[in-house]
Amino acid sequence: MPTSMKTPGPDHPITIAPAGGHVTVRAGGAVIASSHRALALREAAYPPVLYIPRADVAMDLLQRTDHQTYCPYKGDCAYYSVAGAGPRGENAAWSYESPYPALAAIREHLAFYPDRVDAIDVR
Repeated sequence: MPTSMKTPGPDHPITIAPAGGHVTVRAGGAVIASSHRALALREAAYPPVLYIPRADVAMDLLQRTDHQTYCPYKGDCAYYSVAGAGPRGENAAWSYESPYPALAAIREHLAFYPDRVDAIDVR
């Protein structure tokens, strides 16, 4: 993967690059993700979103839900709830399991809503 990738166009730029540092996500009293390989996706004027490789996520602590959305820039999105985190942990994580080719770098990665987990730390 290149160090940085920009797509899909000047009216809606998306940049994906290594996040740098170590990312830890805590929810429901447990560490549910820990990675040195997270990606930072910057999209238009939105705040950056950290995408963590599934291999660095405790997938046994997540449950896929029926909730789905669609992004015209990234594709279909699946959601996961954090087991044992109560209502706050519902649909706390999302993943573009088959993103459009221009965003293939986020395939096999998950992102977390900061307000639906206990903490997302980058060091």
